[in-house]
Amino acid sequence: MANHDVIADASPWVRRFAAAIPKEGVVLDLACGAGRHAALLAAQGLTVLAVDQDISALQSLNDARIQTRELDLEGSDWPLLGQYFSGIVVTNYLYRPFLDELPNMLSEGGVLIYETFADGNAEFGKPSNPNFLLKPAELLALAQRSGLKVIAYEDIYLDHPKPAMVQRICAVKGHLKGCIPLQFGG
Repeated sequence: MANHDVIADASPWVRRFAAAIPKEGVVLDLACGAGRHAALLAAQGLTVLAVDQDISALQSLNDARIQTRELDLEGSDWPLLGQYFSGIVVTNYLYRPFLDELPNMLSEGGVLIYETFADGNAEFGKPSNPNFLLKPAELLALAQRSGLKVIAYEDIYLDHPKPAMVQRICAVKGHLKGCIPLQFGG
């Protein structure tokens, strides 16, 4: 699969806010799957560290701006301790024991873009286990206790690509270095 095919699958939420991530530094694509967001970010000129427990799906991404690392993200120790990023992107993944580490890993002006399934999703299918569903306002609480400035937040029902309850946030450590134009339809 070519990079542009992978990019086409990128989340509209990530697309909308990716431009807010500072160009200097490295962006972490956490639990990156097939690398749809790593490819999108690299196409925007960002350097990306794409990590997952299995990175075999990333072999087709042929871009010098994308580094890959196979890591156990749910072990007893956080494998990215002490590393800092200009941006962190997480979609369709939730592992609470290390959730509070993410804001600590942002450099000043760094942007957190997080989107995953929320409470109520069981009505539409998987994931249905509460361990993998965000509680109401959970991402807002993460931003508040971490001192992040919330740029945008939603806790909503989506019907595309499939019916789901989703919670998503874009937040910055400190202040944004650029401007995000008001957008509709994303």
